[in-house]
Amino acid sequence: MIGLAGLYFELSSPGAVVPGVIGGISLILALYALHTLPVNYAGFLIILLAVVFFILEMKIASHGLLSLAGALCLVLGSVMLFRNPQEPRQVALSVFLPTTLAVSMFFAAVARLAFRAQKTKPQTGRDALVGMIGEVKQQIDPEGKVFVNGELWYAQADQRIEVGDKVEVLEVNNLKLKVKRIGGR
Repeated sequence: MIGLAGLYFELSSPGAVVPGVIGGISLILALYALHTLPVNYAGFLIILLAVVFFILEMKIASHGLLSLAGALCLVLGSVMLFRNPQEPRQVALSVFLPTTLAVSMFFAAVARLAFRAQKTKPQTGRDALVGMIGEVKQQIDPEGKVFVNGELWYAQADQRIEVGDKVEVLEVNNLKLKVKRIGGR
């Protein structure tokens, strides 16, 4: 899991180096371990499916359903990983349950942060100006200038607005703001 996650983060943001190195080393160690242990490949494939579900959760808004599917696949794959009638070895519950819980909590937190980021109001561009409060710097009758968000803008309004009055931005049209007075000085 660490190996695949490290490679994913390296491919998502090239140049970070550390996730790629840790991921590569972890994958090499995992392949060595899989070679020396009797592995049930169905369990291994189900664990890979869990990784795919976790990665898709970060890319697709499934509201946690893919994370849940990934967690279930991770538990099922871990239980099946070393099931072999000739071998009594199995993955201990004390190993795979905390691992599954930690990985699931990580991806649930990432999904929650991604949903929160999608719902936040834009901080830049035209949409960010709408609703901001500014101050009239040149009388608006019907056009003038306002100071909004640290910048001087051309503005227009349906009424006369005096210098020093506070205004709210209603919309942005090209490089001109449509504003309304929000009170006295």
